[in-house]
Order: sequence, then structure tokens, then C-alpha cells
Amino acid sequence: MTKRILLVEDEERLLEVVKLNLELEGYAVSTAINGKQALERFHQERFDLILLDVMLPQMDGFSVCRSIRLENRKVPILFLTAKNSAQDRVMGLKIGGDDYLVKPFDLEELLLRVQRLLERANSETKVGSSEYAFNGMAIYFDRHQVKDLNGEIHDIGKKEMMLLRLLTERDGETVSREEMLDLIWGIDVYPSTRTIDNFILNFRKYFEADARNPKYFHSIRGVGYRFISNAVDRVD
Repeated sequence: MTKRILLVEDEERLLEVVKLNLELEGYAVSTAINGKQALERFHQERFDLILLDVMLPQMDGFSVCRSIRLENRKVPILFLTAKNSAQDRVMGLKIGGDDYLVKPFDLEELLLRVQRLLERANSETKVGSSEYAFNGMAIYFDRHQVKDLNGEIHDIGKKEMMLLRLLTERDGETVSREEMLDLIWGIDVYPSTRTIDNFILNFRKYFEADARNPKYFHSIRGVGYRFISNAVDRVD
């Protein structure tokens, strides 16, 4: 089966050169020239690998990666970037990137890294956490379900699951409403901030013994929300 690659790059000449070489290797390549378009392509098509520039118009590559990882932990992401600092490389890997190649790069090295990432992805059944358990309750990311404090199972929507993923991965940190909107809905597609508030109300119904005095899902006035869990157990 032909492997499908999403190539995200705003430099037209580099985009054409990399696309041509990938196609000569037998890959099917779709392209995007900015962060917003990259997320649109990602939601429209299925990809086996994403080649992602960091410095992009509208939405940078790190933000694109964060958004993708809220709903897909398996597709390999290879950053292509002119940013060469150790801090940038660590950030790229920390937020869910699988590899990091600095511009200017050798095309043969790029093709080799692409091949190895695809081979590794084929040999792995799961990447990242599929379950998040805390104090007898659980979130099942792959199944889009949660187990509440009474042990009952509930189905939840895609956006709700992405918000749960974001909050639990940032355990103990305050996440602003603006960041939630950017990563989950994307730029220029903002719903009402009341949508987030309603999602949080639902989470409290599932996980809080007293929704008026929440233990886990805290509102930070004028900023956003913070998830706090005293005992966390992740299951891969």
C-alpha cells in the first residue's frame, strides 16, 4: 500500500524539491503552505507521516503538532526547521515530534529518516497513552469514553476528548481559553467560550463528587482552567 505523506512547508522551492523526491520514492504527497491549511489537510485525509516546518504563517509548526497530538498519537511527525538550538529540538520532541531535521539538510538523509519512521510506525501497535486513570476513574482516549466516579461508562465527543487530553497532559498547569481554542478548534474557527465552560461542567458531572467545589477541574478566573490530579496512573 502506498504510504501517504503530508508535507507542510512555506518555502515554495523547497516544497517542490522535497515533494518531487518523495514522489520519486513512491510516496503519495499532499502539501500545505501554512499551519491552518496543514490542519485542514490532516482532517480531510489519512496520512502515514507528517513532515512539518516549524516557522509557518498563521499557525507555527509546534502549535500544529500540539493540535494533532490531541487527537492522534500514532502518526509520525518529522520537524523540518532552520531553528537549530537545543531548546527548540527538545521542545519539538517534548510536544510529540518523532524526529527533527535542521535546514539546510541532505535529501538522502531526509529520505532515510522518512523510511525509518515509517518502518518504526508499522512495527508499533500504539504510541502514547490510550488510557488515563486517576483515583478510580478513567479516560479512554481511543474509545472516546470515560469512567465516572460511580464506575459508569459514558461516551463523549471528539472535541471533549481533545480537551481532556490537553488538560490531563498539562496536569497542574493553567491552560488559557485562547490556547484551548487554538489547539482544539484552530484559528478563525472559534466557537463561543461558553462551549469550553459547558465541557468543563460535563467533566465535573463525571469526575467530581461536588461539582460546586471541584477537586480536579478548577476554573482560573479571567484565564482558563487547570486540571489537578493527586495520583495519576497512565496505561500504554
